[in-house]
Amino acid sequence: MAVGIVPTSEGSADYNGRITWFVVLSSIVAATGGIIFGYDIGISGGVISMAPFLNKFFPEVFTKMTHVAEISNYCVFDSQLLTSFTSSLYIAGLIASFLASPVTRTYGRRPSIIIGGIAFLIGSALGGAASNIYMLLLGRILLGVGVGFANQAVPLYLSEMAPAKYRGSFNIAFQLCVGIGVLFASLLNYGVQKIKGGWGWRISLAMAAAPATFLTIGAFFLPETANSLIQHGNDHQKAKKILQRVRGTADVQVELDDLIKASDKSKAVKHPFKQIIKRKYRPQLVMSILIPFFQQVTGINVISFYAPILFQTIGLGASASLMSAVVTGVVGTSATFLALLIVDRVGRRAMFSFGGIQMFVSQILIGIIMAVKLGDHGVLSKGYGLLVLVLICIYVAGFSLSWGPLGWLVPSEIFPLEIRSAGQSITVAVGLIFTFIIAQTFLAMLCHLKSGIFFFFGAWVVIMTVFVYFFLPETRNLPIENMESIWRDHWFWKRFVFDEQDNDKGYTT
Repeated sequence: MAVGIVPTSEGSADYNGRITWFVVLSSIVAATGGIIFGYDIGISGGVISMAPFLNKFFPEVFTKMTHVAEISNYCVFDSQLLTSFTSSLYIAGLIASFLASPVTRTYGRRPSIIIGGIAFLIGSALGGAASNIYMLLLGRILLGVGVGFANQAVPLYLSEMAPAKYRGSFNIAFQLCVGIGVLFASLLNYGVQKIKGGWGWRISLAMAAAPATFLTIGAFFLPETANSLIQHGNDHQKAKKILQRVRGTADVQVELDDLIKASDKSKAVKHPFKQIIKRKYRPQLVMSILIPFFQQVTGINVISFYAPILFQTIGLGASASLMSAVVTGVVGTSATFLALLIVDRVGRRAMFSFGGIQMFVSQILIGIIMAVKLGDHGVLSKGYGLLVLVLICIYVAGFSLSWGPLGWLVPSEIFPLEIRSAGQSITVAVGLIFTFIIAQTFLAMLCHLKSGIFFFFGAWVVIMTVFVYFFLPETRNLPIENMESIWRDHWFWKRFVFDEQDNDKGYTT
């Protein structure tokens, strides 16, 4: 998967320039891809809780929900076909992201954004007009293709357009846009489910076309990044003009020289996947696998995908369930914005630890309440239902302050240039694989584990919090070119990290 050129000069902090309106407007257009991704995440849980939608496409689930009293609260929505509606997007996104890699690397970031936008448009049209399950799933798969291309190019485009000292904030801004998309989907689901005639779900599925249209048309007017122009075209003069425009100054020679040097170094590495499996890159390889894995087993996608269903499970009505999903969306978006403001002040490790503790406590309390007060056939009282909603909001806030944004930010910081493409590919692939697995298996897990589902994810939160405390060094305010030093100084990883001259002394890879 394509990865951009990140300046490696120690003088990067001395780059001239500022955040210009040109950068802001270009980034707003590109960040629409994050909004669409969030919208696709949030919309599915809402529509699969709507009775008319279930009756049309998943009549078996509709029957269990409305007519079979002896079915456990936790098993009403247990259907592999139903979960395929949600999870098909992510397996399609995984495959498409590998196809997007050579497009983004060879032709630039903008073509991938355009392809993603077009796929979003076609997918949303098919979903809104679906007359059978095959048409519905095809639309969902095409949305996944859009996710694969957009998620490949948009974060890269944002980080390359941003001034170096604001790159971390711009990175988290993409996660903020994802949260906004989830919130917008929840609000729309809450509104359309009241439409008489039961066709409101069509609006929910089709409305992804609105931001997709904005993204697709806007992408035709986006400038290519200077990084991309140098990487695939060696057009240094055009790259310089772009830099001058986006930085708001004519004095960009230092940054341009660093981009050219970085490009030359990246082109010298022909097989980054062979490099990353070497012993000296063991810490980066481990992080590229475990960070996205841990991000998925926090349990957040239970909330993102199935919040309305989860709220119905604890006894809230359909309308109240959708409204509760709106509340959690507001909380998540607000907490992500706070993370954007404090990430470079507080540090990554502190945010991971605080968020982990917050998520663990809230999950355990939710599990206890559901085990004691709900059971298989009971209904939570209004007071306990509201308490569970508050605890879920606390959990969402903890995730949005920690594993949500940092699960993307930290991997983007730790890879040296020669393995950056391989490391980013592994990070994205692992994230999408486990997103698919969680989406496909959650409703069955809910049926079998019942309230224990929260203890299951809570246990993983403990494991990942301990892992970060002992094995992830702090990366705050450390230049990318000096990042290797954190592994050399770490109590555990220093045994793996060594110079090529150390290798000559008898170490093996």
